[in-house]
Amino acid sequence: MDKMWSGRFSASASSLLDQFNASILFDRELYREDIEGSLAHAAMLHAQGILTSEELDAIRRGMAQVKEEIESGEFEWNISDEDLHMAIEKRLTQLVGEAGKKLHTARSRNDQVATDFRRYVLRKDREIAAQLKTLIGTLVGIAEEHTETLMPGMTHLQHAQPINFGFHLLAYASMFKRDIERFLDSRGRNNVSPLGCAALAGTPHDIDRDFTARELGFDSVSVNCLDTVSDRDFALEILFNISTMMMHISRLSEELILWSSYEFGFVELSDEYSTGSSIMPQKKNPDVPELLRGKTGRVYGALMGLLTVMKGLPLAYNKDTQEDKEGVFDAVATAHLSLEILNEALKTMTVKPENMARATKKGHLSATDLADYLVERCGVPFREAHFITGNAVAKAEELGIDLSEISYEELKAIDDRIGEDVMAFLQLEHSMNARTSAGGTATLRTLEQIVYFQNYLKELDV
Repeated sequence: MDKMWSGRFSASASSLLDQFNASILFDRELYREDIEGSLAHAAMLHAQGILTSEELDAIRRGMAQVKEEIESGEFEWNISDEDLHMAIEKRLTQLVGEAGKKLHTARSRNDQVATDFRRYVLRKDREIAAQLKTLIGTLVGIAEEHTETLMPGMTHLQHAQPINFGFHLLAYASMFKRDIERFLDSRGRNNVSPLGCAALAGTPHDIDRDFTARELGFDSVSVNCLDTVSDRDFALEILFNISTMMMHISRLSEELILWSSYEFGFVELSDEYSTGSSIMPQKKNPDVPELLRGKTGRVYGALMGLLTVMKGLPLAYNKDTQEDKEGVFDAVATAHLSLEILNEALKTMTVKPENMARATKKGHLSATDLADYLVERCGVPFREAHFITGNAVAKAEELGIDLSEISYEELKAIDDRIGEDVMAFLQLEHSMNARTSAGGTATLRTLEQIVYFQNYLKELDV
């Protein structure tokens, strides 16, 4: 009968129950938050006259040793202790005696785990945001080198209009900026302290919740204890934020896979971040972006898993919520590694501007420019201009050339309102640089976007 809660029971828990019930093999990830939370709680108990100065000093010394043992690998994690909280309290009591037994005064494992887990998530929000900041910096750096590098912009995966490669990369910088904002915005909703809610209804002890909130860096205390001990919105939120971020990573990964194929040849991933085939010696496989694309589904699974756990739970705490942590821990680890390796793969890849430029000669990317010319210079209604341009594209197809290569004589034969100045409009560089509206692909606008992101990164405090 070695359970700290075993006073009510007359028989020991079975080893099968220990195995099924225990979370200690994974929730020890929270040891830092648990120790910090316990030290804040002990300081508050002392301030309220519940612990003596000697008892507080003993708890602080004991916790320092527990932390050292955990970080050195000497700490003994025993499945019979059930969870991180019980294991640490048991070891503390072994080290300091009666003072360790008093630490749990006015506290439950319900508010304890809610505090630990919430602080872990808030910490990871900032760490992931910091990695995203690095990734955006890499994208902006590459974009700065390629503001005039022509490539085909696509819709429906079909060639549409000429853009520059830097402009394309900044689209992903925009996505990752929104991801940063989501991670950082979460703090405003979730930086409230559960500590002091006890099991579900608060405590009759004379405690000071504001004291522990300040000690632990929370903005305030939670409003309703019944909600607080069973709330896992913060965990769902980080899973949603990671899922959205991984969706963006997956989209970029898909493009890297396409771009590195022989059919595109726009980039080449470095040997450091590619693999070969066990049977085909010529192969160089884009395994990094493929795995990033695949790991997105893994993170989605964690989000759906926790949503499903939470969907039918009555108030307040239920053991079901023990299933909240493994998915979050796995998703966070996946996020960290994915961001790190994507950043390195981008930094070390080779961009091939000549292949991109060659690809812009396919698909008649300046067709819209011809239609715009007919509207602006010839006064032709857009629908008629669209039809005339379609005829010009058909003629270019018949001649086996791109529209940008068609002769003035051929165009004049299609519609005699077309002047010789049309030839400038058909040039792909002109087409790209003509798109000068705010947020457009023109080199001038792309450079403005680069400055925008550089300033954003400079001011971002993560």
